Amino acid sequence: MRKTLFLFMLIAALGTLSACTNTLQGMGRDIENAGESLQNL
Repeated sequence: MRKTLFLFMLIAALGTLSACTNTLQGMGRDIENAGESLQNL
């Protein structure tokens, strides 16, 4: 029982971390695009 619970918590934690990484990369791309747009003015 404990082993199953541990595996479930580990998978949930890894999923959460990967979701945050994708969000931060997307936010970085948006900021970069905004900066390029300002330079082109």
